[in-house]
Order: sequence, then C-alpha cells, then structure tokens
Amino acid sequence: MALTLYVDTARWRAHQKQIQDQFPGMIPVCKGNGYGFGHERLCEEATRMGADVLAVGTTYEAASIKDWFGGDLLVLTPFRRGEDPVPLPDRVIRSVSSLDGVRGLVGARVVIECMSSMRRHGISEQDLGQLHAAIEDVRLEGFALHLPLDRPDGSDAVEEVIGWMDRLRAARLPLHTMFVSHLRAEDLARLQQQFPQTRFRARIGTRLWLGDHEATEYRGAVLDVTRVAKGDRFGYRQQKAASDGWLVVVAGGTSHGVGLEAPKALHGVMPRAKGVARAGLATVNRNLSPFVWAGKQRWFAEPPHMQVSILFVPADATEPKVGDELVAHLRHTTTQFDRALDT
Repeated sequence: MALTLYVDTARWRAHQKQIQDQFPGMIPVCKGNGYGFGHERLCEEATRMGADVLAVGTTYEAASIKDWFGGDLLVLTPFRRGEDPVPLPDRVIRSVSSLDGVRGLVGARVVIECMSSMRRHGISEQDLGQLHAAIEDVRLEGFALHLPLDRPDGSDAVEEVIGWMDRLRAARLPLHTMFVSHLRAEDLARLQQQFPQTRFRARIGTRLWLGDHEATEYRGAVLDVTRVAKGDRFGYRQQKAASDGWLVVVAGGTSHGVGLEAPKALHGVMPRAKGVARAGLATVNRNLSPFVWAGKQRWFAEPPHMQVSILFVPADATEPKVGDELVAHLRHTTTQFDRALDT
C-alpha cells in the first residue's frame, strides 16, 4: 500500500523527443528532487536521449549524480569564495556570476552568467572591461542568460539576448556558446539565424520532464475505512465529525510532501478570491486535500500525518474500499513517492 507515481513511459518519452527536436543542443536539467522522478531516473533518461551535458542545481547534487551520468555536469548555482569544498571530477562545469568568482576558479571550466531582467545574479555590463583579462585563467565554456517566465511589460526575450550578445561582442569576448533558459523554440531559431557562429544551448527542466501533464499521475492507496456518525470524535485532536460518513486513511503524508504547497503568483480577481476563500476555510480547520474520490477533491479530516492522510468522505458518496487508489493532485517538485510504476 503506497503513494505511487504512475508514468505512461511511451507518452512521456514522446514528449521528451518533441522537446529535443524543438531545441537542438538542449541541456536537460536535473535538480531538487529530480522533478518528482528522482535523480537516478532522470540521469537514465538523459543518457538515453544522448545528452552530452546535464545541468544540476548544486555541487552536492553533482557529487551524487556523477556516478549515474557519464557526460559533463553543469552546476547552475554560482560559485562563491568560501563555499564548502566538494570533491568533483574535471567534467563538472561551474557557473560564475561575478569577477571575483571567475578569479577564484583558476584552471576550472566555467560558464559566466550575465545579469538578466530576472535581477537574480550575473555579471554587469560594467564588469566586461575587466572580464577579458580574468578569463585567461579559466577554461571558458560560454556565457549564460537566465530569463524570466513572464513579461508583463511587453518586452522581447530575444531582444534581451541580442542586447547581451552585442555587449559581449563589443568587449571582444568569445561568443562560441550561449546558454539560455526560458526561451521558446521560435525564439531560439531567431537567435541562431542572427548569430550563426554562436551555438545556443537551452537549459530545460520543467518543460522537458513535466510538460505533458497526462503522462504522469500520483495515486494513494486506501489503507483503512471507518464509518463515523455525526458528532463522533476522532483523530489526534478528537474533533467531532460534522456529518455521517467515512474516515478514509490513504497512503501519502507530510514525508511525501502531501500538505506542502509553494506560494503561487495569483493573477486576476477570481484566483485571488479563491485564495481568500481557502484561507478563510483553513481558519476553521477546513482544508481541501489533493486526493480525489468519486469525482471530487476530498477534505482532510485532520492535518496529514507523516506517512498517511485521513480524509472525510460524506455518506452520500460511494464508500471507498481498502486497496482502492485515489488520484492525488500533487506538485512534482515537492513530492516524494514510495514507488514508481511504468505503464
């Protein structure tokens, strides 16, 4: 009895192939919890698709992944002086986002991040004059731009990249490779046409692994079902049942990521109104679970436990049976499954 990730493998891989065809030279990204699939599985998939470089989030991830992927590993978190030393092979490429970072990696393979409209990290235009001398002491793999997902001001992602290409060229810096994130396939084609001497390599994670929502599904197995009458007390806090129904114990708790939710950027009146309504219900201990039974998302009977959740299913619904599986709408990047099954 488990929280299971079901993967329609043929469909999932067909989507991967589609993305790979749209973005020649694409670099798959494997970071965090491996987008819900785990590092080892994504390393296998990256190897299967013939990737020569795999991007990871941190040096710690690179250290664990190096035994599962035989190509180059690009660490996306920029190097900082004083960071914990992690033993890594020469095929690891470090990102740097400052002159000091470049100077601190003498002899290393590096990708230099440029400051984009994300305003997260990167070298500035004012750094370029000194950068020419600094790169003589490193093995420069190329420059990189991490771009925003949304552009409410109507700006053009391609024009932002072109602006940086012009600045780098004016500073007489090598433009053999540019690593980019969050561009459309048509954007990449425009850039490649305008700069035929530069190889543009898209770093892609979410769109590659999670772009086809129908290819994967989480399901939690029903472990126990107990009938309750209105007013019956139950659970750790001995709350009262609001009506007749069943307490359904299902696989999937906080250790799996159930009940965890990342903050979301809300746009528009309706999403904000729904957010306010959910917050109001939570103040009276009414929290909607991610589990679906009989076509409806069911309420938590109480906050999820470590490995299971207890749901309340009202008497007017079909009674769940032990061994049934409930579809769970879970965020891949915060979920840890018990097992994965290819279908």
